[in-house]
Amino acid sequence: MRNVRPLVVAAVVAAVAAPAATSDAGARTAGAATPCHAAVATGVLPVWARAGFSGPRPRLPHVLGRSGRIAALLFGYPLRSPTAPDRNNKILWVSRTLPGRPAALWIKAQRMEGRTAVGRPVVRIVRGGPGPSLVDVPGPGCWRLTLSWSGRRDTLDLAWGSGA
Repeated sequence: MRNVRPLVVAAVVAAVAAPAATSDAGARTAGAATPCHAAVATGVLPVWARAGFSGPRPRLPHVLGRSGRIAALLFGYPLRSPTAPDRNNKILWVSRTLPGRPAALWIKAQRMEGRTAVGRPVVRIVRGGPGPSLVDVPGPGCWRLTLSWSGRRDTLDLAWGSGA
């Protein structure tokens, strides 16, 4: 059984790096061609992202994925790189639909300057799929996140400010 784990990890990495299905291809291509736009909403959360909140109309800084499949609820807003000494970059990931079987949420983060990718992408993994996480990136700037989980895919842009 020990030899199966590297194969599973390799298969998941290949799935994350593989081109999206036809339904996502246009969104993925359009996302790559659009300037990095990390607009954070501060209004009421979408109905599907409110589970666990006590109020009927909870408000929290959040960003919706371009395809509307995931929401990033920013408990650590504003995000900082390096991490601020008094708090973490806590993000609660909420999938619009519940997966049949939970699987890790793979995050490929690429720093962007306008439409141009800068530097190497970084990969973060949230074990167990969408849920609470601490997401740190190597430096401040606008980061384009490609998120993959349980056969789903979405992208969104988030800004990390200077932690100093």
